[in-house]
Amino acid sequence: MRFFRLLGVLLLFFSAMAAASENKMGIHEESRITFDTPVRVGSDVLPAGQYIVRHSMQGEDHIMAFHRVGRKEVFSVKCTLVALDKKADQDQAVYEVTSKNEKVLHELIVRGDTAKHVF
Repeated sequence: MRFFRLLGVLLLFFSAMAAASENKMGIHEESRITFDTPVRVGSDVLPAGQYIVRHSMQGEDHIMAFHRVGRKEVFSVKCTLVALDKKADQDQAVYEVTSKNEKVLHELIVRGDTAKHVF
């Protein structure tokens, strides 16, 4: 019985260590975002809607994949991670509105992350 208790504690410890080290970039592996209007991100225009955002590395490049909820559309965009002074306490998006009235996403901060995405 003592052996199983020790085994359980060790499994819990190693699981916590693995979860803590899963993301060394300071960002959530997956997050959700909703755009009320079409938004240009990089070279793509994302239609208004809900998206699941997943992160990956391709060599030295950080890639954000915007998966449109309920659709098969995926938009992949390269971005740069910039460290924040502290964990973000709220979601934030910084846009530019062009002369053609097009919203262009420049920065994205996800609550709880310690880095922001710059496009």
